[in-house]
Amino acid sequence: MATLKTELKTLKGIGENYTKKLNKLGIKIIKDLLMHFPHRYDDYSRVTKIVDLKYGEMVSVHGIVSDIKMRRSFYRHQFITEVKIEDDTGEIKITWFNQPYLTNTFKKGTKISIAGKVTAVKNKLNFISPDYELWSNTLVHTSRLVPVYPETRGLSSKWLRWRIHSFLYLAKNITDYLPEDLKKKYSFLPICEALQNIHFPDNLKQASIARDRFVFGEFLLLQLKVLLEREAIKSKKSFALPFDKELAQKLVKSFPFKLNNDQKKAAWEILKDMQKSYPMHRLLEGDVGTGKTAIAILVSALVAKQEKQAVIMAPTEILASQHFETFLETLKDFELPIALLTRSLIKFYDPWVEEVRILKEAELKKKIESGEARIIIGTHSLIATSAKKTPSVKFNSLALVIIDEQHRFGVEQRAKLLNEYVEAPHLLSMTATPIPRSLALTVYSNLDISILKEFPTGKRNIKSFVVPAKKRSDSYEFIREKLKQGNQAYVICPIIQESEKIDAKAAEEEYKKLKNDIFKEFGVALLHGRLKSKEKEEIMRDFLKRKYKILVATSVVEVGVDVANANIMIIEGAERFGMAQVHQLRGRIGRRGKQGYCMLFTNSGSRTTIARLKALAKLDNGFALAQKDLEIRGPGQLIGIRQSGIPDIAMNSLGNLELIKQVRAEAERILKEAKNLKKYPNLLSELNEFTEKVHLE
Repeated sequence: MATLKTELKTLKGIGENYTKKLNKLGIKIIKDLLMHFPHRYDDYSRVTKIVDLKYGEMVSVHGIVSDIKMRRSFYRHQFITEVKIEDDTGEIKITWFNQPYLTNTFKKGTKISIAGKVTAVKNKLNFISPDYELWSNTLVHTSRLVPVYPETRGLSSKWLRWRIHSFLYLAKNITDYLPEDLKKKYSFLPICEALQNIHFPDNLKQASIARDRFVFGEFLLLQLKVLLEREAIKSKKSFALPFDKELAQKLVKSFPFKLNNDQKKAAWEILKDMQKSYPMHRLLEGDVGTGKTAIAILVSALVAKQEKQAVIMAPTEILASQHFETFLETLKDFELPIALLTRSLIKFYDPWVEEVRILKEAELKKKIESGEARIIIGTHSLIATSAKKTPSVKFNSLALVIIDEQHRFGVEQRAKLLNEYVEAPHLLSMTATPIPRSLALTVYSNLDISILKEFPTGKRNIKSFVVPAKKRSDSYEFIREKLKQGNQAYVICPIIQESEKIDAKAAEEEYKKLKNDIFKEFGVALLHGRLKSKEKEEIMRDFLKRKYKILVATSVVEVGVDVANANIMIIEGAERFGMAQVHQLRGRIGRRGKQGYCMLFTNSGSRTTIARLKALAKLDNGFALAQKDLEIRGPGQLIGIRQSGIPDIAMNSLGNLELIKQVRAEAERILKEAKNLKKYPNLLSELNEFTEKVHLE
């Protein structure tokens, strides 16, 4: 007998093939299936007699099969099934393509219901490939508001609809986790009734009321999760590091530029956090070039001067190497031992003899374990574990971990930092991705956030242009002149999320075109996701050394290093990138006071697309663009959100700031009344299930 916890793979008719497809949608048990909600509805509720049909209408028709034929089209090599149905007012023809099995489904005299758009052939009304089902007292696919679900290849809404309908009787067994006072306060339906109304509503208002209930519920679980995580962090012990004002002032004065107000505020927020006896969990957010690295240097030096260790982790070896050089140059007068440890780069700066030495890995690890190395720079391998489940690097007194481009590091890796040590290190994550306010209150609300909006050297010098197909040759000539003057250029190809092979092919074609035709007098390099890490590092290093004038790439991550000489960027297929993503890409150029040029190449003829790109070319506010991106593309396209596991129904409402604030207030009230949620056992049980599925930044 089926229950809510019955695994779908054990049911008749659901084999290995369907199980894999369901798993892609996060559906494993019957309860998961019932909680897989429609994202829209097709309105087939209007049932019309055949004589009353009008061209272009979306309607349902009930009729008796009066004739059925199947033939093969020799032109298109298709099977064509033609069915005639009749009611008491007339007859109409219906055509389906490549569905020969319908001759076995429909027999003369069978009553069926069809739903779709009325079309016409040779001035005769008909239906082409409508939805259909055999007549019954409970119609699911026609003659009603028909739910349309998030799908995956080979798993249609019709299949999902039929399965959900067949198990909906189990909805009465689902425990309603919302507290009674909340249901009463907001007039929410009981969960059983809400499930019926969201899957098979009688009208759109009924569906909307049910949806509101589930959106609120998912947001409540999300807020409880992050609030409890914040409390859990506060329960852990960390190093309480006193603030050395005199040293901080001395460090700031040594910088080749003055800290702006945003940097001063962010640095103070971080330093105040590190004075507490529980670990800091903060995100430093700011556009490329707003000076996040300067703050990382400042707080790392203050930690190291207290005979504690600070670790800085970058997403790539080349970026880690660049950080090492920057730290070394900035802190050369402060007598701080600095280490660089990556797969192929092992260096140690000894301030007592003022030299950088190349060491063996074992030698450097000993210096780290003894505490001699105070600032350690590397990639995520610094906190990796060996095959024996022991840390590959042992620290002496790790007090601060800084993660550059935090979405590149897994949730488990960050959690390990809090759980592996008796005294957990303070954690500072950094990102160049602007985060809209609504996401800051949900997905990122387990972190405190510091924001950098100002640029240390004033406004960036980046001019952006929309380049339609007819103006490409002019742009190439402009770029050629700039390259002759000694500049370098990036060419960014759009990423197709589902296929690295397609990405690589598109980039390779662009590379060949530029290398062999357009810019054959200049060195051109190619970088894409299918290259090995070592190859990527070598190409980036050569580009940094100006061996190549042009770098064709498929991802911003590989061009994350600061190449001061690269001040030109072409973004191919610019309309396929999010606004915030383009903004972050172009932040790689126009640095250190130099003029940058960003060309937004597009072949689109859409007025809307061109208008959007022109607006993007004019705007230079990352936060405004991120909010616009959220409105246009939805939160599911933002880095770090796609893989979070947040249910679609909540994901699609992440832009609703007022609702988020309302739910957060309720979550805070609940935790104030019952810190461990024992007063709400059903809510606690649901939260535990939710926590297993959802992983936030």
